Amino acid sequence: MTVVRKRKKTQKSNDRLSKRMQRRLTIVFGLICVLFVVLIGRLMYIEHTEGERYKRIVLSQLQYDSTTIPYKRGDIIDSKGTVLATSVDVYNVILDAKVLNENKEDVIDTTISAVTKCFPDITAEQIKTALKEKATSQYIVLAKKVSYEQMASYSDYKKDTAGIWFEKEYDRVYTYPTIASQLIGFVSAGNNGVSGLENQYNDTLNGINGRSYGYLNSDNDLEKTVIEPENGKNIITTIDMNIQSIVEYEMKAFNDAFADEEHDGSLNTAVLVMNPQNGEVYAMATYPTFDVTNPRDLSSRYTEEELSVMDEQQKMDILNGLWQNFPISHTYEPGSTFKPFTVAMGLESGALTGDETYYCDGGEHISNFFVRCVNRNGHGMETVAGALMDSCNDALMQMSYVIGAANFAYYQNLYGFGQKTNIDLPGEARTNSLIYSESDLEKTINIATNSFGQNFNTTMIQLGSGFCSLVNGGKLYQPHVVKRIEDESGNVISEITPVVEKETVSKEVSNQLKGYLRQVVSEGTGKTAGVYGYDIGGKTGTAQKLPRGTGNYLVSFIGYVPQDNPQLLIYCVVDTPNTMDQAHSSYAQEIVHNVLVQILPYLNIPTIEEPEGSKTVSGIIPYQ
Repeated sequence: MTVVRKRKKTQKSNDRLSKRMQRRLTIVFGLICVLFVVLIGRLMYIEHTEGERYKRIVLSQLQYDSTTIPYKRGDIIDSKGTVLATSVDVYNVILDAKVLNENKEDVIDTTISAVTKCFPDITAEQIKTALKEKATSQYIVLAKKVSYEQMASYSDYKKDTAGIWFEKEYDRVYTYPTIASQLIGFVSAGNNGVSGLENQYNDTLNGINGRSYGYLNSDNDLEKTVIEPENGKNIITTIDMNIQSIVEYEMKAFNDAFADEEHDGSLNTAVLVMNPQNGEVYAMATYPTFDVTNPRDLSSRYTEEELSVMDEQQKMDILNGLWQNFPISHTYEPGSTFKPFTVAMGLESGALTGDETYYCDGGEHISNFFVRCVNRNGHGMETVAGALMDSCNDALMQMSYVIGAANFAYYQNLYGFGQKTNIDLPGEARTNSLIYSESDLEKTINIATNSFGQNFNTTMIQLGSGFCSLVNGGKLYQPHVVKRIEDESGNVISEITPVVEKETVSKEVSNQLKGYLRQVVSEGTGKTAGVYGYDIGGKTGTAQKLPRGTGNYLVSFIGYVPQDNPQLLIYCVVDTPNTMDQAHSSYAQEIVHNVLVQILPYLNIPTIEEPEGSKTVSGIIPYQ
């Protein structure tokens, strides 16, 4: 009996112990749950208030990396497929000093040795200094714009090195750095087009950067997630680089022939070559030119002594002048190349029939002025055709009186004078304030001088486009230098179609005027521009510059070929030729002749049979 009581007593004791343990475990569990709730609450609070900061700390410890993948700027291509401007990949050599310093001494030595071997411009001292002075920096540029070949050569050493990576970017490359430089333009840092096509089509040529991001593994290789860049579009131009090159060669040859120790052969020389049937520009050239790969370098034009006395503003003014595209940015009095427009407005308005005659006695007395003809002794009796052939100011002034101010102002506006052509290039000059109004033209002196291209201003592209309409049957096309836009795979994004802005003259007037202009080249003042075997028409120009009487002239020639269905227009301006006797359009005609001799066969322009005894020149004319 005694034993049984002990067992019952022990069992009760164990039950009490078990219940106490359960209570304690419950309390402990409850405390743990409370602690978890507090901990979760604290983590949520930290995440909400300082999550980003801790995230950056953790990611930096994990060697997280994010880099920009640059887009490739689009190409500029001529009409025959020649690449004029493109972008090639180059690489910046980047040192991650923090990563390299975490490695053993032998890895650091191997890395320095490999880098200096592959990239001779980087010195061991440069790397050691960076490791010491910028020990925790993860972005130190050791070299910029190394070639792909140099970068690839480093891969042979990569396994034994650390802390070196490469940042890709693109370098703008120009196939012909000094040809069509004002037309093509150049880019500054950040792929910003500064002038020319590079500026006008900047948004088209530029793309959108991509990005790669991920974590660096133990071999310092990025395990990447990549968003690919969107490369820029290519622009296909109307420019024919063969024609452009010939034009620029002849312009330079002329200027070299007339240059002396102090001056170029002219202040400016410019040539515009167009297709009169659609407004496409085949060539647009300005002399002097510059190197688009080093556009701010003036050493080729000025001595060190001359540059040393110039301040920065003076240098910038010179550069801005050098970068300007003369055919669209410069205004000038056109002189006698405007005379065909005066005759055209007379014929189109009905004020003239073409059968009129005029007596030239050397000039016109207007108010208190005597406005002279180019022939001071007078041409005598002139027909309308003869007035253009001899470039008779007197006859043109007499025509203007009959045409009248209202017609003159209307047609001058219709031909596009005083308006921008809206060519797809930057920097086109405004000329609206440089044209007389109808009320101003009612003053005889104004309409008289305007009739032969004096006392108002134009640009080459303005006059050239208007002249195209006179010889193509009356269609005034908007000039353009880009014909289509393509993606990097050659797919056409957009096509630029010819735009007819106005109808200027009838086909009948156009044909009548072309008959007169053909005589200018075959028998009149434009004979020097003619090329044996080709049916060419055109008009000369000799404009006395302001202030009058200083002996400075802007001489020019504008012409087309062939006579019946013009396929080519060429316009040359020589501004202030470097010679004592400047008043001769032959300077411009010689350039035109020499260009045409070379490009007419290239363009397969049809030939004609020259009349027996023709004195038209067939070969290159020497500049002298």
